[in-house]
Amino acid sequence: MRRLLTVLAAGVPLAAAVYLPTASAETQNSASTPLSCRTVSVKAPAGTEVESVTAVRRPGGTITGTGILQGTVTGVPAFCEVTVTLTHPGDNDHAKVQTWLPVSGWNGRFQALGGAAYGAGDNGAGLATAVKSGYVATTTDAGLGDVLDTSWALDSKGQINTALLENLASRSQHEAAVVGKQVVASAYAKRASYSYFTGCSTGGRQGYAEAQRYPGDYDGILADAPAINWAKYEVATLWPQAVMNNEKTYPTGCELDAFTDAAVKACDSLDGVKDGLVNDASRCDFAPRRLIGTKVVCDGKELTITAADAAVVRKIWDGPRTASGKKLWSGVPVGADLKGLAGTEVAPDGTVKGKPFPVPALWVQLWLKKDPSFDISTITYSQFTQLFKQSEAEYNKVIGTDDPDLSAFRKSGGKLLTWHGQADEFIPTQGTVEYRERVERELGSSKKVDDFYRLFLAPGTNHCGLNGTDGSADGLAALTAWVEHGKAPKTLPATLINADGQQVDRNLCSYPQVSRYKGYGDPALASSFRCVSPTRH
Repeated sequence: MRRLLTVLAAGVPLAAAVYLPTASAETQNSASTPLSCRTVSVKAPAGTEVESVTAVRRPGGTITGTGILQGTVTGVPAFCEVTVTLTHPGDNDHAKVQTWLPVSGWNGRFQALGGAAYGAGDNGAGLATAVKSGYVATTTDAGLGDVLDTSWALDSKGQINTALLENLASRSQHEAAVVGKQVVASAYAKRASYSYFTGCSTGGRQGYAEAQRYPGDYDGILADAPAINWAKYEVATLWPQAVMNNEKTYPTGCELDAFTDAAVKACDSLDGVKDGLVNDASRCDFAPRRLIGTKVVCDGKELTITAADAAVVRKIWDGPRTASGKKLWSGVPVGADLKGLAGTEVAPDGTVKGKPFPVPALWVQLWLKKDPSFDISTITYSQFTQLFKQSEAEYNKVIGTDDPDLSAFRKSGGKLLTWHGQADEFIPTQGTVEYRERVERELGSSKKVDDFYRLFLAPGTNHCGLNGTDGSADGLAALTAWVEHGKAPKTLPATLINADGQQVDRNLCSYPQVSRYKGYGDPALASSFRCVSPTRH
């Protein structure tokens, strides 16, 4: 997987991914003459004013993404960069919508790109990849900063900046769709044949927001590892830290890896073959207590896994609960890297303490406590429940993005495709599964939902892990074939990385089906597996 951060101070990767779609669908009719890069006329979307419009011709070549995420794309053709700055009167915001238009070779398609963590839009690497594939590409910064820049969260009076939160939640993405399409029509003197939205993590959530709130914006939406249920899961993903702090037990990274490795080994054969992948993490019932007394060598030092260590891991896998035992949210999937959310660090005095993942920590400190200095380690179990409920009550309608009524999107003819890694260490996979099931209940049946919305779960795959380095899948090609040719994807071909670090091919099954070994053939080949109903396991 392409890490969002090479390192966050002590090496914690960011919970979002640079989304680099391969865009391998065939080219549409391109513009007949090269594009002349000039300032275009833009009508302000409803509720906004246009502050400025600029157009600059760029030579292409090698493009390096900005900010923490960076990323490099080579061989980018010349393009025209049009930047439209919008403001919402009275809100004092300045949201930049950037559109990159190929000077020649446009494939007739429009693609908008989402953001990561607290960044609303692409940093340039995704835009460059899209242009290289012949797309016009659009993104918006929503008036915000880089992925971990939350300086905008509170205003000068220490209150929530509701305007910028609304921009991040959904408002600016819709306005980018409106503006981007205008820029295309003005520059090429014709509209795009098809419009798409692509994103992972925060970008995935933005894709779902488009389907729920602005169903006519896009023909197709590729929204992967989506950060939907935002108001709930942002607090829920601090649960591993709350458990360690309350139990006063901090397993080392080596010990956490030992639990993960043992669980993968124990549940590997549930799909009929040992192939280094847990096919259905939700069915893995490995008990952490089985490792009590096991010796683990870490940095040359031998450690013994204790009952307290096992109890902590059990609670983390189980997920947050109230003091009375009521389940609040799903835990870290079995098989996922526990170090992502259960990170620790050694203090100057030699004691071990928790190191919370910054995205949920910032959410609690700024949006809930309104205090950047709030100490996450002081959260008790009862306070955790209070914070969870507070977040849901105050922010679910703004940024929850979990409305199951997709009837308007279905009526518009739109298609929604999602893949989610079953070993996602930052966004519990089960939240996406439960959302899909809620949509089925809302619309009446699985078949009705399959007509326009399909979910694919990727065994052994971490957060946004099919975007390049730790596996791959061409979801955009599958989506364009569905939108433009009516070929609904029964499976999604993917390359996965197993527990031994080896590449294996799989055809990801459309939920709720799961992959099962045929009983013969090379386990590294997709042809050795078939999709079956989970009831047949």
